[in-house]
Amino acid sequence: MINAIYLVLGAAFIFILAYRYYGAFIAARVLALDDSRRTPAHRLKDGRDFVPTNKFIVFGHHFAAIAGAGPLIGPVLAAQFGFAPGFFWILAGAVLAGAVHDLVILFASLRHNGTSLAEIARAEVSQLTGFIAALAKLFIIVIALAGFAIVVVAALQNNVWGTFSIAFTIPAAILIGLYIHYLRPGKVFEASIIGFVLVVAGVLLGPYVRESGLATWFMFSETQIKLLLPAYGFIASVLPVWLLLCPRDYLSSFLKIGMILLLAAGVIFLAPNIQMPAVTPFIHGGGPNVNGPLWPFLFITIACGAISGFHSLISSGVTPKIINAEKDLRLIGYGAMVMEGFVAMIALIAACVLMPGDYFAINSTAEVFRELEATGNPLFQTVNLEELSAMVQLDLAGRPGGAVSLAAGMTNILAALPFLKGAMAFLFQFCILFEALFILTAIDTGTRVARYMLQDMLGHFYAPMKKLNWLPGTIFCSLIISLSWGYLIYGGTISTIWPVFGVSNQLLATMALAIGTSFILRRTKKLSYALITLLPMAFVGVTAVTAGIMSVFNTHIPGGMFLNAALIVILIILILGIIIDSMRSWVRYLSPSFPVYVDPVDSCQREVS
Repeated sequence: MINAIYLVLGAAFIFILAYRYYGAFIAARVLALDDSRRTPAHRLKDGRDFVPTNKFIVFGHHFAAIAGAGPLIGPVLAAQFGFAPGFFWILAGAVLAGAVHDLVILFASLRHNGTSLAEIARAEVSQLTGFIAALAKLFIIVIALAGFAIVVVAALQNNVWGTFSIAFTIPAAILIGLYIHYLRPGKVFEASIIGFVLVVAGVLLGPYVRESGLATWFMFSETQIKLLLPAYGFIASVLPVWLLLCPRDYLSSFLKIGMILLLAAGVIFLAPNIQMPAVTPFIHGGGPNVNGPLWPFLFITIACGAISGFHSLISSGVTPKIINAEKDLRLIGYGAMVMEGFVAMIALIAACVLMPGDYFAINSTAEVFRELEATGNPLFQTVNLEELSAMVQLDLAGRPGGAVSLAAGMTNILAALPFLKGAMAFLFQFCILFEALFILTAIDTGTRVARYMLQDMLGHFYAPMKKLNWLPGTIFCSLIISLSWGYLIYGGTISTIWPVFGVSNQLLATMALAIGTSFILRRTKKLSYALITLLPMAFVGVTAVTAGIMSVFNTHIPGGMFLNAALIVILIILILGIIIDSMRSWVRYLSPSFPVYVDPVDSCQREVS
């Protein structure tokens, strides 16, 4: 049995060292950040999408946008394999793959005037790859948004406290946006204090609203939540980025980072033991959360927190349009990803400090857990489940999906702190809210990014669509995107959406790393530098394709889920096409006759043939 404090301190030490040295090496040597260049936020400033923004606000927005459901839910589900596989994958993945992926794509988008990954692919690889990438990205982001949103539906339906607290952050964000831009321009510290107070006030007022006559205003059914979420995504996508999306994500990051640091402090102060064994019998397959074996399914289940293709949509979407200077890139690109890796590590620990039997009872249906219990294995015998359920005032058994067991594990740690004893019911609901905020901030940014992508695609057929500040195009594309992922969640469930998202997310990461490799080789002609993206691409690509094929033939087709199977097959074909075309560009750029490319300072990139 190992103490959780060693995992927390060890992870923090590795992440800090990686940011200080590996992140600095990539920024200075491989990418050669140049602070003398004006960023798109200055050159294309329009007050709506291109807005120079303080680096800490951008960091808060970017972290809030990338840290959706994945770093919370994935590690909890993967705990079925034991604590060791997830621990080492989060460490290695975040440092060597995820943070590299995010920083390289963010820099590439910045040098391409904040354009999408598909536009970068057109310039760096070919027109064909750009077209395929646009299709694949749009396809994947709609699935991702549906996957994130369906988790929120389960957390917020008939939950007055949660819906009120989250709704409260919307006017708070608008107030902060107006404060910084009009009332007290540039006074970020003042706005941060006000915003922090408002976010905390929204959380603390939640239980009182639940018991008041206002409760009916915030009591929504599953169907109503499924309609409200895409409506919010549409509004957040249309409004100026500084008015709602950026300040709201920034405010949400207070709660997110604060909660994670509080949990880390709780682990250090209480030093709980990890109850889950290093590995379980499910490394060979047959687990209640993930049916497949450790490889390749651990690396699909833990995506965000290690490496996530969804991050490339954020890194080539809103974020590069609001960066003030190139020197801010390491903090925003590499730093936000290692922070997410730390979030994933805390989520894994929160699940693994539960007794194994309690963990499996929560994350299995009643029927499946009875079968596990009947084996007589001590691993599947409940210990504290009844007591824990009584303390949080909710029957925890038979609630699979990761969210409830994560909240239970977090509550179990926090409630042991001296000043929080006796508040388990309050803490449990607070943790549910904490999870919902992570996911919602990915939804609003993701919808806006998808709007940018659709405008880029349609702009090739109707030129005004490419103008991101053209209001008719903004409204039309935002509506199409919101309706698309809204349709998926309206008729779907987490069991039909999340598995497809897992595979598609890592296929998208593979695509982004392939394009990033072309970007590096074109400017440096150094294969040694390109290995920082090429090696992660090879591992993640082989893993994702293998998991996709196994899912199709072992799960989707036997289960009659033919649409899921078709989606995965189509995505695999598209990504393989991009990799093959990217390899052609690598050969061309490494040729002695091909000159090293130098980015223009104040003009858009030109496409290569």
